[in-house]
Amino acid sequence: MRIKNIQLKEFKRFDNLTIDLGESPKKIIALVGPNGCGKSSVFDAFEEKLKDFRYRDHEGASFFSKSLFYSEEGTISQPYDKNRSILIQTASGVELQRKSFYIRTAYRFTAKLNVTKIEKISEIQDGQDDPTSSIALDGRLVNNYKRLIEIAYSEFDASGNKTGDQIKQELIGKVNDILSKVIDAKISNLGNVLSGKGQLYFEKGNAKNFPYANLSAGEKEVVDIVLDLVVKVPFFNETVYCIDEPELHLNTAVQRKLLVEIEKLIPDNCQLWVATHSIGFLRALQDELKEKSQILDFSEDDYFNGIKTIKPMKPSRKNWQRIFQTALEDLTGLLAPKKIIYCEGKVSEPRANVEDGMDAKVLNNIFEEDYQEALFISSGGNTELDQRSNIAIAILGKVFSDVEILVLKDRDMNSGKPIDEGGRQLYLKNNKENHRVLKRFEIENYLFDKEVLKKYCVANGLTFNEQKYDTCFPDIINNQVKDQFNIVKSCCNIPGSIAAEKFKINLSDYITSDMIIYKELENEIFNRK
Repeated sequence: MRIKNIQLKEFKRFDNLTIDLGESPKKIIALVGPNGCGKSSVFDAFEEKLKDFRYRDHEGASFFSKSLFYSEEGTISQPYDKNRSILIQTASGVELQRKSFYIRTAYRFTAKLNVTKIEKISEIQDGQDDPTSSIALDGRLVNNYKRLIEIAYSEFDASGNKTGDQIKQELIGKVNDILSKVIDAKISNLGNVLSGKGQLYFEKGNAKNFPYANLSAGEKEVVDIVLDLVVKVPFFNETVYCIDEPELHLNTAVQRKLLVEIEKLIPDNCQLWVATHSIGFLRALQDELKEKSQILDFSEDDYFNGIKTIKPMKPSRKNWQRIFQTALEDLTGLLAPKKIIYCEGKVSEPRANVEDGMDAKVLNNIFEEDYQEALFISSGGNTELDQRSNIAIAILGKVFSDVEILVLKDRDMNSGKPIDEGGRQLYLKNNKENHRVLKRFEIENYLFDKEVLKKYCVANGLTFNEQKYDTCFPDIINNQVKDQFNIVKSCCNIPGSIAAEKFKINLSDYITSDMIIYKELENEIFNRK
């Protein structure tokens, strides 16, 4: 089961929030943002819906209802009704049921195991050991250990033809495969309740058969999560799994490995919702799991007050920098570009994170999603471009060996005179591999292309005068069109006055990867064609 839409009305601190994941929600939904932005409250909404199928004590209506919590007695206009406050739409239209959600809170830490007797425990679907809200203690490790022991004894009683090693491998083989990758440790022994050793035993490096209690806090966290999912996944096979801040007690490397392994454990027809502000988890979402993930950035706006909608973040360099800032604060420079492209454009007084050149602004805007680790920088005119790029190569090349520096020139590089395609190819042959030249006269020849202007007009309810355009721009590739801004404005029937540079940057918003113009620029810049 996968969720595609949620609406929360007067729930917790939200006035009216809609989470819209689109028609094809992905497997992993990451809720990112600082503490107190509402991430855990989304999980509380799922927990409330579970009360329809799991009859247990809970926090009470005042915990979930914004109107009850904030209003004075006797002023409530409408009583709390979770079916009005929480609306959930699934991708397949399937109705919610007992196993629609499986939730782990951030409040979990089982310091040690000490099971003293063998006993029958509740069925998994009863959920007697589940937390009741995002602030309730999650202590399911003890019961998961008991379930392992119960399965082991059941195997002996049922058939009697399996060895202890066979049973151990079936029970903990999958757990150990994951633990060895994440924390380089394995469960060596299930213990023996009857002899007073009712806990798990481990091996790591040269240390053999040491008890669970001797694991570090981070190692216990990993064992807890992995064991819980391995035990529960066979039952919760049509489920939205929710894990609130699973990074607690974990270092960055372990966080990243753990999320990758959790994704493998969970069936592809299910969904994993993770609330996090962990650098390790974010790196996994940005890299190994980028095709399977959608990011909901709660730091982008105040989603508590008023009618708001949050949609998945576009995976651009700028957006990743913003959410990494939550985890890294002033260390966001760690998200450094791997490819720097020096292009023509004005260079003003240096200002932090400010690009003044129009060409660089346009190109960063066009390629920020598909080339997140590329950065375009203005470097003045043609000769300045060569000088500055050579200095950058000399300095950065020694410090950052994996940073590639490219030089991108307009086709009017011959003292302001255009060169033809043959001259362009000759230039590329006679210069280093990091040099690039645009096929068209300059950047405006791409922005003012008919394909772009038509798309702009459709999006803004304007009528494009194609006949006038064809008359005025007979050769959009080779003609100088930078100074023809008013003609472009007239062809698009744009009323009133507009700023030329701002208009050009706005046009770059409409150049997307499915367009001929995009592929042309991509080949010239990144593929040197």
